[in-house]
Amino acid sequence: MSLLSDLINLNLSEVTEKTIAEYIWIGGSGMDLRSKARTFDGPVSDPSKLPKWNYDGSSTMQAPGEDSEVILYPQAIFPDPFRRGNHILVMCDTYTPAGEPIPTNKRHNAAKIFSHPDVVAEEPWYGIEQEYTLLQKEVKWPLGWPVGGFPGPQGPYYCGIGADKAFGRDIVDAHYKACLYAGINISGINGEVMPGQWEFQVGPSVGISAGDELWVARYILERITEIAGVVVSFDPKPIQGDWNGAGAHTNYSTKSMRDEGGFEVIKKAIDKLGLRHKHHIAAYGEGNERRLTGKHETADINTFKWGVANRGASIRVGRDTEKAGKGYFEDRRPASNMDPYIVTSMIAETTLLWKP
Repeated sequence: MSLLSDLINLNLSEVTEKTIAEYIWIGGSGMDLRSKARTFDGPVSDPSKLPKWNYDGSSTMQAPGEDSEVILYPQAIFPDPFRRGNHILVMCDTYTPAGEPIPTNKRHNAAKIFSHPDVVAEEPWYGIEQEYTLLQKEVKWPLGWPVGGFPGPQGPYYCGIGADKAFGRDIVDAHYKACLYAGINISGINGEVMPGQWEFQVGPSVGISAGDELWVARYILERITEIAGVVVSFDPKPIQGDWNGAGAHTNYSTKSMRDEGGFEVIKKAIDKLGLRHKHHIAAYGEGNERRLTGKHETADINTFKWGVANRGASIRVGRDTEKAGKGYFEDRRPASNMDPYIVTSMIAETTLLWKP
């Protein structure tokens, strides 16, 4: 008699060429990921070769019941680390039957910005530092914390090791390897300042692919925590008090910033970001005011400032960039629950297209 684990791990390539495609999309809250699967006769590697599909938008807060059909447009394909073989994950965006992007489809506008000739010419690179918190499923309290109580103060947990400092490393490492399998340009992981909080980094990724890769990395993380019986939270301040919040620091450079004399280009770009500070803050994640307090390695939400190696600034420039006279900068304002399509395209729009 086969065990459930045996059936889950069946190698379909031994008996059929059919492949499974898991269509992924963003639900009505802007943070809830949804997915469903369908079968194809053989391997598919080009999203344009995949058919559009539909779903019940009234069940995802994206359409009324009397006109509930929402259409999925396949946009990016990744190898599936759960089913493996030729099976794939498909990142989609969402449209009405008439072909109009629905309000929660933020990818559509981002793709228009990234296809602008002035943006294409500058090859914008992104590196996104996604922080998150692992929670105990039944009580929604951080993993490793005593139920209803608190661990020792922050200090030993950042990049810490040991059973009393690192909680959930098996999940974190499984996610790391699964993302590499999926072809996501995940560049690292580390334990964060608050116990039970972790970070992974995606990038450098160019243009719209940064958003696709981060959303699929989030999807893979949620699937792994589902298996592990743990809840992942992207709340920017999951625990009130003297505990670090969770952000999604976004590192950015353009071709001109990476070339000789790029530091002057960086400074001009930062000036433009400062002029649109409120515009960016409004789009950088819900609940971010609980995180951006001027404490715990943040700048106050109402203040814009930048500095070299200053983790209390809105924008941080690294020492290496200052020394080389070229490189990149880090926007430290985005919250952990930000939409990477919005944040990456907005940074490109402000620095490359917007005229003060």
